[in-house]
Amino acid sequence: MEEKIAAFRRLLEIMDELRAKCPWDKQQTLESLRYLTIEETYELSESILDKDMEGIKKELGDLMLHLVFYSKIASEKHAFDIKDVLESIIAKLIHRHPHIFSDVQVKDAREVLDNWEKIKLQEKGNRSVLSGVPSGLPAMVKAYRIQEKASGVGFDWENPEQVWDKVLEELNELKEAVELGDNHAFKEHELGDLIFAIINYARFIEVNPEDALEFTNRRFISRFQHIEDKARQQNKPIHELSLAEMDVFWNEAKNCE
Repeated sequence: MEEKIAAFRRLLEIMDELRAKCPWDKQQTLESLRYLTIEETYELSESILDKDMEGIKKELGDLMLHLVFYSKIASEKHAFDIKDVLESIIAKLIHRHPHIFSDVQVKDAREVLDNWEKIKLQEKGNRSVLSGVPSGLPAMVKAYRIQEKASGVGFDWENPEQVWDKVLEELNELKEAVELGDNHAFKEHELGDLIFAIINYARFIEVNPEDALEFTNRRFISRFQHIEDKARQQNKPIHELSLAEMDVFWNEAKNCE
C-alpha cells in the first residue's frame, strides 16, 4: 500500500511541476482537455476489446493523468482539489453500498444494481429515473442505459421470449412501412423501434450490443481487407472484381477465422 501511495504522490508532484514549468501544460484548460480525454477513453476501450493488458495499463495511466490534471486546474480556481475528488467518490461508494457498509440485505447483483439506482434517484432529487443518462452518449449506449435504468425500478419484460416477440413485432412493422412506401420519417421511426427492441433483447440474453456490433465491425473489416489483398495479388482494383469473386474471397477469410 505504501508503494501505491508513494507512486500516486509522485504523479501529483510531477503534475505540479509540469503545470508550473511546461508551456503546453500551462496553457491547458478544463475545456481543452475534454476532447483529449474522450480520445483516451476510446483508446482504452480499444485495448480492452483487444485484450491487450499492456495497452490497458498504458491507457489507464493516460486517464489517471487527466483526472489529476483536471483536479490541478480546479484547485488553481479554488473550486476543488484531488483530495476533494477522492473524498467525494469514497462517500458515494459507501452510501450506495449499504449492503456492505450498513445492514441492508441483498440476494444478488441485480438487487445491488436496483438499490444503486434508487439511492441515486434520492441523492440527486431527480424527477426522472432517466435524467442521469447523459444526452451526449452514442445512441446505442444510451438506449442500453435507458433500459437498464427503467428496469431498475421494475419497468421491464418478464422474460427473453416476450422481448423476442417484441423484436418480431417491430420487424414486421418496419417491413410493412417500407412496403407501403411510407415517408422517410415514419420508416426512421419504425427502424428506431426495431433497433431499440434488439438492444433490449441483447440485454436479456446478457450480451452487450455495443461490444457485439464492434466485434462484427472488426470481422467485416478483416474479411473485406482479405478481398482487397486478393485483388492486389491479381493486380486489379477491387471494384473490378465480380461479386462472385468477392464472395469466394470473403468465404476464404471467414473459413480462416
